Amino acid sequence: MPGALPIADLEHVLAQTAPEWEQMRGRRLFVSGGTGFFGRWLLESFLLANERLDLGAEALVLTRDAAAFLHKAPHLADRSALRFHEGDVRDFSFPPGKFDAIIHAATEASAKLNDENPGLMLETIVEGMKTMVKFARACGAGTMLLTSSGAVYGAQPPDLERTPEDFMGAPDVSAANAAYGEGKRVSELLGQIESRRGLKVKIARCYAFVGPGLPLDAHFAVGNFIRDALAGRPIVIQGDGTPVRSYLYAADLAVWLWKILFAGASGRPYNVGSAAPVSIAETAAAVARALGSSSRIIVNQQPVPGRKPARYVPETTRAERELGLRAWIGLDEGIRRTAQWNKNS
Repeated sequence: MPGALPIADLEHVLAQTAPEWEQMRGRRLFVSGGTGFFGRWLLESFLLANERLDLGAEALVLTRDAAAFLHKAPHLADRSALRFHEGDVRDFSFPPGKFDAIIHAATEASAKLNDENPGLMLETIVEGMKTMVKFARACGAGTMLLTSSGAVYGAQPPDLERTPEDFMGAPDVSAANAAYGEGKRVSELLGQIESRRGLKVKIARCYAFVGPGLPLDAHFAVGNFIRDALAGRPIVIQGDGTPVRSYLYAADLAVWLWKILFAGASGRPYNVGSAAPVSIAETAAAVARALGSSSRIIVNQQPVPGRKPARYVPETTRAERELGLRAWIGLDEGIRRTAQWNKNS
């Protein structure tokens, strides 16, 4: 997490969202998950907009350890519009005063936690949303952005090219790793219930991303490939390379999230991601190409003959038509910018 995010990327976010920021003039924003990958992009783009447009807005960020975060991101330590409130998303003490909008982006998409302690994963997601809903009532917030996930659809049928928001799938609750997707489904339901009481709940179903700040040593394949290429090691594909994904660049992700908060319809989910499919093997090749790397690509498993590749690709027509969103920055460029940021940092 070292170093400020690229200023050119933050200016891209501002350029695509500038008119909507009037909604935040003189307002207060509360953010959970502000110290994670999504949160960094939201906080730094908020600060740029606040300063460039002289909004006089403030953001309060919920975090378990403010000192640890600021040690990793010291450039955020002395920003007058940014404050931190320590606590756990499941049971934090509510800060005083009114907040106009809430971004609930807590709960990492941690494959390790989902596999090793699914009960804790489910509890963190569901209890966190319950607490955020209570806080929204207490602080008089009118709007909440919930960062949900494409995991709410369950496994995408391999013959379904892209998953639309009205797809009636669901996680298989008999699967050990279903806690994350099921927790996000319950969070959305809690948000829908609260929206009937007057809170405008905006829902972003997020897919896969690449960009500065993405962990290179977690379960994100594109991050692992960038790490390997930067180190001059072979790019290792742990599976057979056939699963199909898509990747939205992080600056575009921030644009999409702000647009959904500012202009999305309450209770109407929007898929957030790229609609351009790419296999894991093609992703590895794209990393090598974008970085000019001579790293070998090693595939650890052989494809099963006759088996259709797994897919995780969103249909994004709703966001494109209703909010004017698209992927401005392509995969190769996104990989190049991510690698350059990591080298500079």
